[in-house]
Amino acid sequence: MGTEETRLVVLRGNSASGKSSIAAGVREKFGRNLAVVGQDNLRRTVLRERDRPGAANIGLIGSVARYALDHGFHVVVEGILYADRYGDMLQDLVREHRGVTRCYYLDIPFEETLARHATKPDPQYLAQVTEQHLRDWFRERDLLPGGMESVIDAASTLDETVQRILRDTGLDQVSPVDR
Repeated sequence: MGTEETRLVVLRGNSASGKSSIAAGVREKFGRNLAVVGQDNLRRTVLRERDRPGAANIGLIGSVARYALDHGFHVVVEGILYADRYGDMLQDLVREHRGVTRCYYLDIPFEETLARHATKPDPQYLAQVTEQHLRDWFRERDLLPGGMESVIDAASTLDETVQRILRDTGLDQVSPVDR
């Protein structure tokens, strides 16, 4: 799947760990021809589905990432993506991708998660997603098996993390394609 020139980034972590901001930052720095495949968008918006084992969004995330890679897009797959539910799909993507692939896990302590959550700009979302929700969803170091992820801790700033991903994947050396 994809080509030797395409890049695949998997970006995982707990709610409010910075995944969506990092994905947006990578896209902003890189430019066009980079697809962001967001778990929240596909699961909550497109399917309006709960996050459960075997749910339809798991396959949809994999299909959208494959489609984009097969059409020459670089791809960032981002979401909580619990290892026990999404791990097989993510491992298949990593194994089958012919280009450069890098996986990252944002290891952010719960207290920092609360602080980051409080900075979200959507007051309706903040009212709906409470501290108890965040506690219920939080999983300590929910890493994929086999050491396939680089762990990024809370000390890494948004810009540092974006720059690291661009460097690690070689996207900082690739020109975007204006589609």
